[in-house]
Amino acid sequence: MRRFGAFHLAALVAGFAFLYLPIVALIAYSFNASRLVTVWGGFSTHWYGALLRNEPLLDAAWLTIRVALVSATLATVLGTLAALALARYRIFSGRTLFSGMVMAPLVMPEVITGLSLLLLFVAGDVERGYWTVVIAHATFSLGFACIVVQARLAGFDRSLEEAARDLGATPTETFRTVTLPLIWPAVAAAWMLAFTLSLDDLVIASFTTGPGATTLPMRLYSAIRLGVTPEINAACTIMIAAVAVAVIGASLLMKRDALAGR
Repeated sequence: MRRFGAFHLAALVAGFAFLYLPIVALIAYSFNASRLVTVWGGFSTHWYGALLRNEPLLDAAWLTIRVALVSATLATVLGTLAALALARYRIFSGRTLFSGMVMAPLVMPEVITGLSLLLLFVAGDVERGYWTVVIAHATFSLGFACIVVQARLAGFDRSLEEAARDLGATPTETFRTVTLPLIWPAVAAAWMLAFTLSLDDLVIASFTTGPGATTLPMRLYSAIRLGVTPEINAACTIMIAAVAVAVIGASLLMKRDALAGR
């Protein structure tokens, strides 16, 4: 077995520093009293108060959360159904085409996905706004949700479903009482992944949005072009804290379920 030497430790530290030092600096400067983000003017929570009074930014944040909630739910439902079809039916007419269409957004550049959806909405004379962004994000996230659930179904014990059917359960009852509870951690993970992808997206939303449907990443990008302010740092810090709390909470729940299943 190879020893974990000083070089490996230095490489590990350098890698973590490269990834997380910018985030630490962003969080620290969100408490900067000075408007200049490169000059430390003392500790202050002034910019968090200013953020709460910034109605355009708050409206964009609320819109982004609503889009993420709806699109993640839609993507998870459709992704779970697609995963069930691909995992349970190994051979059926059009399986390759179906699988390719579901997985295409994973490898396709976001610019192409956004442009193709824009052309679709224009050709269908669909007014762009909240629902077009929801549809676009659900389409983009569906493949990710499908992969997560399909990985769980690959090791699923089908004898449990067969036992439920032998006891008189209908296919719907079997799925609701046996299959879904067993694959629920994967479904929850798929939903969280789809929610995060929607929350973070800028490119696809830029193509598919319309007047009055500006998401938070778009609002932040527009503001950054005029210069970074501690108010933007405060908004990003709140997002980081929310994601960190969600990830830690999900990890604790999964750990509790794993311990309970022993």
